[in-house]
Amino acid sequence: MRERKASGTGAILVTILLAGLLAILPLPDALALGRPEWLTLVLVYWVIALPQRIGVFWGFGVGLFQDVLTGSVLGQHAVALAVVAYIALAVHKRLRVFPPLQQAVVVFLLIGTGSLLAYIVQNAVGRALLPPVWVLLPALVSALIWRPVFAVLRWTRRRFLVR
Repeated sequence: MRERKASGTGAILVTILLAGLLAILPLPDALALGRPEWLTLVLVYWVIALPQRIGVFWGFGVGLFQDVLTGSVLGQHAVALAVVAYIALAVHKRLRVFPPLQQAVVVFLLIGTGSLLAYIVQNAVGRALLPPVWVLLPALVSALIWRPVFAVLRWTRRRFLVR
């Protein structure tokens, strides 16, 4: 049997770059508190879709990209997204077969874990501005938009033959 050659790295990188642009898009203060975690959503999708290619190192790289992009403490999102990628890898087989509502709950837990880890780092260096419960608002918004993001990324994966 012939092995399928991996392809579509460019499409993966473009989706990560677009998520980065959405992450820094200016929003009014009232909406900025609930800004979805775009980069984490995209990372979780790719880890679930291509667990043999996208994993912890990609999570660390995307996290470093987010740290540089948002001007946060270098490494806070890198560690958080590496942990999120690790957990997503551990549950990817189950997550694929969950109904949409359960997937959204797991995405909330994954993103909430990453957000709380980033908050712990911010708090340790004295840069935490909000109480920890407010850190979970973006995780909730991200879980609510998980299915449309999933659909767009699945279409992208199929359209550009990412495997």
